[in-house]
Amino acid sequence: MPPPLGRSFGPRGFLTEEEKKNQPKVTGALIRRILSYLKPYWFQFLLVFLAILLSSVVGLLPSIITGRIVDEALVGRNMRLLVKLLLYAFGTLAASQIIGVLESYINAWISQKIIFDMKNQMYDHLQHMPHAFFTSEKQGDIITRMNTDISGVSSVISGTLSSIVSNLAVVVTTLIALFSMSWRLALVGIVVIPLLILPTRSVGRTRWKILTDSQAKNDEMNQLVNETLSVSGSLLVKLFTREEREYERFVTVNGEVTELQLKEQRSGKWFRVIMGMFTQLGPLLIYFAGGYFIIAKADTALTVGTITATVALVNRLYRPIESLLNIHVDFTRSLALFTRIFDYFDLPNPIKSPENGETPDVSDADVQYDHVAFSYDPEKPLLTDINFTVPGGRMFAIVGASGCGKSTVVNLIPRLYDVTGGAVRIGGVDVRDFDLSYLRRQIGVVTQETYLFNGTIRENLLYANENATQADIEHACAIANLHDFIAAQPDGYDTVVGNRGLKLSGGEKQRLSIARVILKDPRILILDEATSALDSISENAIQDALEVLMEGRTSIVIAHRLSTILKADRILVVRDGVIAEEGTHEELLELGGTYRDLYETQFRKVLEYEAGHEKHEEHTQA
Repeated sequence: MPPPLGRSFGPRGFLTEEEKKNQPKVTGALIRRILSYLKPYWFQFLLVFLAILLSSVVGLLPSIITGRIVDEALVGRNMRLLVKLLLYAFGTLAASQIIGVLESYINAWISQKIIFDMKNQMYDHLQHMPHAFFTSEKQGDIITRMNTDISGVSSVISGTLSSIVSNLAVVVTTLIALFSMSWRLALVGIVVIPLLILPTRSVGRTRWKILTDSQAKNDEMNQLVNETLSVSGSLLVKLFTREEREYERFVTVNGEVTELQLKEQRSGKWFRVIMGMFTQLGPLLIYFAGGYFIIAKADTALTVGTITATVALVNRLYRPIESLLNIHVDFTRSLALFTRIFDYFDLPNPIKSPENGETPDVSDADVQYDHVAFSYDPEKPLLTDINFTVPGGRMFAIVGASGCGKSTVVNLIPRLYDVTGGAVRIGGVDVRDFDLSYLRRQIGVVTQETYLFNGTIRENLLYANENATQADIEHACAIANLHDFIAAQPDGYDTVVGNRGLKLSGGEKQRLSIARVILKDPRILILDEATSALDSISENAIQDALEVLMEGRTSIVIAHRLSTILKADRILVVRDGVIAEEGTHEELLELGGTYRDLYETQFRKVLEYEAGHEKHEEHTQA
């Protein structure tokens, strides 16, 4: 008798408490939206469903042929017919497998195409999300939506959807075959099925609980390993001599994981023993009923071959019926997956380029803040009335206490954020009326934290201007006081900078950032604390580069270094959401207000330190 097909059990058959709590609401709009991604591939889906139907019909034949082998070839002692029927059985098995392979191939093609479409849509959508989205959203969540969630669509298409259709086709065709052979044995076979499925689900639920606990402990162990064996984590462990303590933690968690895994394996062995008994009980009951019908002559048309075929066909029903009992679980998880993806697609993007956005010439254009207000949280306004104008070609410095909103002020120019009141204008045009891409092409930004891609120096420079020639690149690097350093490297401009520029020093990264902006050749320049984290030698080299960069450009500088501020045409002091003071260095010192306090607490100390450092170097050299 053919062995019963294996049955699935465990997590896929049950929803977690969190899944039950967060079950998505099934609506017509949600279903239509999901189907919109399937619609372009309707013809391929039709081929898949036809293949499934054909495979389910062909899959019946080996069991039916088995009955003929018993009744006609074996009982009739016909060797020629036996060989012929065996060849037929083998042929149908081969045909069923080939159809299954073709179905899997088409399914995989459809799945990957849909994933391709959704990933493209998601990446494009996220690229155009406002800066605020990336400052508030966890990077891990973004990557999960982009990769894990969308890739999970493959299991929905090739797994859940195809599985439902396939299981229904198998159940329907098998029941038709069973009742056409013997309705009495068919009823007995159907009664037997719950004897196998109900214990499976009961034991499976227990194993699911153990597996859930085991996974949670595994996650805890992985977290411990990830934290303590990473570069930064291992350094922290060594500096605080916590090796023994971390080892004890690991041994404890590892022991708990091991105990849960042993418990799961023990339950699995007993499960297989119990199911093995029930698996044999089913066919025995069918054989008993069939034998009774033949011996009692209750069904004169019934044969031994029919009984054998019935056992094989009933075994064929176990897996699809059990899978269909889990439809609500698979369906819920599939909808939850799409809902998570759609939640990201539906995130609003308030910072968009207007239709027919303006593209005025901004060379030597004034930058005007007209009673600007802004808040990240409506309950806590950050800027309430920022009002000033930077004349074209001039350089203004912005100073203020930490957290007063200096960076926010300059971030409003390229529309990383939009004002909540008032307006920022360039050349008299509200930045919100500019074509967004054009606006940002006119603005160059050098920040304290320089971000570099894990590529070569050349690739990072060309990010600003992909049409730049080698001469352009070298000229920009020469202005940024970086060319000699690059030329001294074995690979020159093809030197790999490492992840986030890890292979370069802070000063080298900053100069590379400046060279990148020089290649962009913007009309408006924003320097956001570009030299605050550097030593005096690096700062001097970068300061020289910045002076060349700012020449002829409208510039707004946020600085902690007095040497940078002193070069400004005008200094703006931000306090309590407004420009509290405005003037030159000398004028602001005479006012005796916030700027003087900043000078006394920050700038003067830095100036004295730098002066002392220079004297120390002169003395050492002498």
